Amino acid sequence: MNLKEELVQIASKSREAARSMAKLTSPVKNQILKDTAELLLTRQEEIIKINQGDVQKAKEKNLSSSLIDRLTLTPQRIKGMVDGLADVINLPDPVGEVVKMWKRPNGLQVGKMRVPIGVIGFIYESRPNVTIDATALCLKSGNAIILRGGSEAFDSNQILVDILKTALQKNKVSGDAVQYIPVTDRQAVSELVKLDEYIDLIIPRGGKDLIRTVVEQSTIPVIKHYKGVCSVYLEADADPELALNITLNSKVQRPGVCNAIENLLVHKDIAETLMPGILAELQKAGVEIRGDDDVCRIFPSAKPVTEADWSTEYLEKIISVKVVENIEAAIDFISRYDSRHSESIVTKDYFKAQKFIREVDSSAVFVNASTRFNDGFELGLGAEIGISTDKLHARGPMGLEELTCLKFIVYGEGQIRG
Repeated sequence: MNLKEELVQIASKSREAARSMAKLTSPVKNQILKDTAELLLTRQEEIIKINQGDVQKAKEKNLSSSLIDRLTLTPQRIKGMVDGLADVINLPDPVGEVVKMWKRPNGLQVGKMRVPIGVIGFIYESRPNVTIDATALCLKSGNAIILRGGSEAFDSNQILVDILKTALQKNKVSGDAVQYIPVTDRQAVSELVKLDEYIDLIIPRGGKDLIRTVVEQSTIPVIKHYKGVCSVYLEADADPELALNITLNSKVQRPGVCNAIENLLVHKDIAETLMPGILAELQKAGVEIRGDDDVCRIFPSAKPVTEADWSTEYLEKIISVKVVENIEAAIDFISRYDSRHSESIVTKDYFKAQKFIREVDSSAVFVNASTRFNDGFELGLGAEIGISTDKLHARGPMGLEELTCLKFIVYGEGQIRG
């Protein structure tokens, strides 16, 4: 059997399993997730041991520190997966929800009902905990999922998929509802995204090269989890303590993720007073400062920024800093360089905060809060399958509702069209 034939077989099994998933009751779906959580805890040592093998291989290949961080599973991160499963269990099941009803003059009752999308093809890199998060959301929303993880996390993903299949089978549900592409050949992605007969939606989550490849080659609709070039803007009236804490958290708390900031914008009126202390604290945390002419003059240890830096997703402890004239200049900068992912303003001015929210065209816009909160778990979705920077169907963190679509339901009493 060649690669294409193998993928067709996997996808056809997923399509069949999706029909069964759509019929499952909420208690059964929740029990599958409960059993998955128990298995994660009972098999924790085995999971970590296998993951350490993947981490060691990544180090031998001299992969970046941020990738190795995303790859690594610890007891704390396994607990995070378990907590995420508990949150998804506690969320209302969206399947079958009637979101709107209205009556036509001829007596027809017309409505819209949430239903599963069907088969989700999920292509992702590095983070094995995403295997659990994404699958939990797909199962709770009545979908089947085909997982294609990165080669660096191959063994870690395999054991997590085995746990998921075990939980499904324990509840007399086909293990085919969760499929994992068992090869690291990159050609598998090219073949997978052309199986529109079986797969309803592709969600790529990873670097820009992966996403570009998927978008260019797919014959299936794609929702993109694109790069995270994010900014914090400090307005002239920004509270110094808030400005420092939000900037540090947005950049340093976990620099290798998509909702960490890459750019810091500072109003000119506080560039001489507030900015030096913030940049010094960033440097103490190991962050390399790259700045425009004003920044380099005020903070001499900063390196000169390049035009390319403004739109670069570093995923490392590097930040680009710019002094701006006013809020309009900050919004113009974000519109030009950022990736419509996550932006934050620090201000005491209600009207400027509202202007920022209205005019910044990103999937999540924050006022006096860290960009790191653009996350399904943090925003109360339980988990996320990705953060969509698209505008059609889903935008921002994709939770349960975003993994459903709407169909019309019509109740009649014998009406016929004249």
